[in-house]
Amino acid sequence: MEQIQMLTEQLVHRLFVELEASGRHVHVTREQAQTLFGHGLTPKRPLSQPGQYLANERVTVVGPKGTFENVAVLGPERKEAQVEISLTDGRTLGLEAPVRLSGDVSGTPGVTLIGPAGTVTLNQGVIAAQRHIHLTPEDARNFGVKDKQVVKLQTFTARPVIFQDVAVRVSPEFASYVHLDYDEANACGFAKGDLGRILP
Repeated sequence: MEQIQMLTEQLVHRLFVELEASGRHVHVTREQAQTLFGHGLTPKRPLSQPGQYLANERVTVVGPKGTFENVAVLGPERKEAQVEISLTDGRTLGLEAPVRLSGDVSGTPGVTLIGPAGTVTLNQGVIAAQRHIHLTPEDARNFGVKDKQVVKLQTFTARPVIFQDVAVRVSPEFASYVHLDYDEANACGFAKGDLGRILP
């Protein structure tokens, strides 16, 4: 029985990738963390990607027309700030967030971040993250895909959909997961533990 379960898990792992929903969050630099909180980021719990964590610290994000309070900050600190929101969040804030891969913030809108110790105004950095798949090199070979490839993804969820324009990101530092924002997760009826399949 145990062997059957192990074989089943191996088969599932070779055919499917687990889905994750990513809510609005902020990445800051070490200097910005000092301004906002009076100290560097402190880990609260690890995230699925190795070395990444949810910080204890939270910020208020202020846009031209709206505000989000108690927004999660993810660590570790980065070289450049980034605010990841959904397109729906953008309407609330009063700005148009372009769909970009993480780190591609050139020419994007800015917002103001407010922390308990200070305020940081960003001239750019707000994006709606392009839906993407983190894969280890081994899993990428199993699925027959390469880094920076764009694929289709079928979700096995309460409201199954086929997402197009899903970016593949391959690194030995990754754990294999699909990342959707809350707009996408709600559209397909996502629940924790749901799976997706990369289509040929």
